[in-house]
Amino acid sequence: MNIFVLLRLAPDTVEELEIGGDGKSLDADILRFKPNDPDEHAVEEAVLLKEKHGGTVTVAALETPEVDDILYTALAKGADRAVKLTGDLGAAQSEAAARLLAGFLKAGGPALAPDTLILLRSQSIDDLEGEVGPYLAEALGLPYACVVTQVAPAGGAVKVTREFSGGLRGEFTLPLPAVLGIQSAEKPPRYVPIAKVRAAMKTARIETVDAGAVEQPARVGVERMYKPEAAGRAVMIEGAPEEVADKVVELLSKNSVI
Repeated sequence: MNIFVLLRLAPDTVEELEIGGDGKSLDADILRFKPNDPDEHAVEEAVLLKEKHGGTVTVAALETPEVDDILYTALAKGADRAVKLTGDLGAAQSEAAARLLAGFLKAGGPALAPDTLILLRSQSIDDLEGEVGPYLAEALGLPYACVVTQVAPAGGAVKVTREFSGGLRGEFTLPLPAVLGIQSAEKPPRYVPIAKVRAAMKTARIETVDAGAVEQPARVGVERMYKPEAAGRAVMIEGAPEEVADKVVELLSKNSVI
């Protein structure tokens, strides 16, 4: 199979986030970027498929601070090719990003190879609805499945397992080429020692492809951002279980909850 993994880096929410001087965006000078957890799982699922069934894995990402480190890490994990998409990407919201990625995937011709499988995250820190996947599938005219937890080739198709609310799962068969939104890989993402990543930096290279400029106008604009304010309303209740229960009932009644 010819597997593509499309990564998206997002601000690391473990770090303290600050609002920039314009009041509409995060302060880029102190941001640290990282892959979303489902992105890590998409890379792992691609490498697992390659190890089990053969093929090649190409990892691509729009240019973002620290993206080189992430791409070299993917190469150290087993990817065969890493691509950084550059250009005027500052205003690339979900639909525009999907069009840029579709342009990259169709660079070799209007039709993708029949054994092409495209993996990306089901959602990200700054895209909880996972909009890029369905936008991309629509732009390419391909079938799409999201919240995928298992993938297996089935002739000229792939059999996937999807998660649903309530602990339900469903199995679906999609013809190739196809786009899948990965929720989790069949195994946890592998750890790669820093030494192996540094070795990849010396022996491998990252291709740079001009993705062009964002032509799709932004559909959502930010008027102003605010930091959460501490309300100081937490109440610590101590005492025996019976005393705590009485106080909880009293508080709920006082606040018209019961």
